[in-house]
Amino acid sequence: MKRNKLKTVVLGLGIALFMLNYSFGQSQDRQERKEPPTFAQLLKEMDANEDGKLAKDELKGPLKDDFTKIDTDEDGFISEKEFKNAPKPERKERNKK
Repeated sequence: MKRNKLKTVVLGLGIALFMLNYSFGQSQDRQERKEPPTFAQLLKEMDANEDGKLAKDELKGPLKDDFTKIDTDEDGFISEKEFKNAPKPERKERNKK
């Protein structure tokens, strides 16, 4: 009888610890927000020919989709000044559970 009680208590504590750890991990994920990349980071990631400029064929995502809006001087490249003045992409709506 004592052995069954001990097993039940240990199992209950194990489940409680698991649930506590799981819920703590979930709350941490919600608090983390990604910062938008800097121009230097984009150059490092996307500037394929390493000319210090971002051409449309080197880009992907919102920058490529909105290239004509961002390239205000219409020289075919996005400069750091144009990047800083670029309109921010709209955030996508998330489905709330």
